[in-house]
Amino acid sequence: MQRRLGTMTKSSVVFRQLWAVIKQAIPLIRRDSGVYLFIVVYTLAGLVFLYAIGAADRSAYSIYFGRWILLNGLMLPTFAIIVDISLLIHRTDIRRRLAAKYVFSTSRLAYSLSGLCLLMALMIFQGTFTSVKNGMPVWQDGFPFDVLHADIDAFLHFGADPWRWLYLVAKNDFVRAAIEWNYNVFWFVLNFGALFFVATSPRTASVRTRYVICFMVVWIVVGNILAGLFLSAGPAFYGMVTGDTARFGEQLAFLARGAESSNSAVSYQQYLWRLHEARQTGFASGISAFPSVHVGLAMLNALFAWEYNRRLGAVAFVYVAFVAVSSVYLAWHYAIDGYAAAAVSVIVYVAARKLVPADRRYVRRPAQDTQSGDIATSPEAAVTVS
Repeated sequence: MQRRLGTMTKSSVVFRQLWAVIKQAIPLIRRDSGVYLFIVVYTLAGLVFLYAIGAADRSAYSIYFGRWILLNGLMLPTFAIIVDISLLIHRTDIRRRLAAKYVFSTSRLAYSLSGLCLLMALMIFQGTFTSVKNGMPVWQDGFPFDVLHADIDAFLHFGADPWRWLYLVAKNDFVRAAIEWNYNVFWFVLNFGALFFVATSPRTASVRTRYVICFMVVWIVVGNILAGLFLSAGPAFYGMVTGDTARFGEQLAFLARGAESSNSAVSYQQYLWRLHEARQTGFASGISAFPSVHVGLAMLNALFAWEYNRRLGAVAFVYVAFVAVSSVYLAWHYAIDGYAAAAVSVIVYVAARKLVPADRRYVRRPAQDTQSGDIATSPEAAVTVS
């Protein structure tokens, strides 16, 4: 009997703490209402676009549910917990107790919960993006701008397609494999890891709204609006859309040497083209080259990193250049795709700095957690930063 009462008491304590977290998360979720509204408007606009062009069958929402929830609801939270625990272990005993109280305080967990809710809404955003991207070739009846973009590229790079300059110094299987791993694996970990960190960590509370809005606007402007207006397929598909298989033939033949590797650019490009020809939708499907979302998001993160720390920002800008070069090396993009995307990201970032006010930032003050008595950072301890 006593054991049963003890179990019930422990359960009631857990439920009370969980309810306390939810109650503190609700006002934070309300604070993000503008972002949720943005997602709703974008989603409705995307659906109207698909129905207007007769491509309602290209919607891609269901494809993201399982993978997005696995990534942002399990994998990244688990990684964050492991990092927090690892940092706690390396502190002195007194500082460890204080830090543990902060990390697992009600207010800290509430902030992370509100961030997870925001990430789940972004799952719908990502589904809309892919759906619209799938519909763009239907709207444009193909890819009309590849020849123009490739010719501009050659003109800007002394009369030669830029990949030829790269292959003079880096036509190597090991280099190709490293670039493919970065482009197809590390870039995703870095960019979506950054999104998760900004959304769930109080350390970035002052920039959360601005960052998330910039993140979405870059995807929309770079990957939907400009991509749709100036639709090109990219060097990997140049022969398919123009009939000229010779211009990038040597480059594609070299890349095909790594077709069996797990991170092969060629195998993913073939996957996208199969879906395009079959008029089917798949995970991250849709073909468009100009501008480059890879470069656009890398530039956006570099700008925020520079704002946080100049040395980190300098490294991040070097990484932007590496991603831009990689996109050309792997035949995903013309060089101008990266140039345009980087410029758009700078414009979006500067505009957001002026138009999107800073969020209230949590500071670590010794505030008594109302439910557990922990030393915590609470909304009442927040300050407004400009």
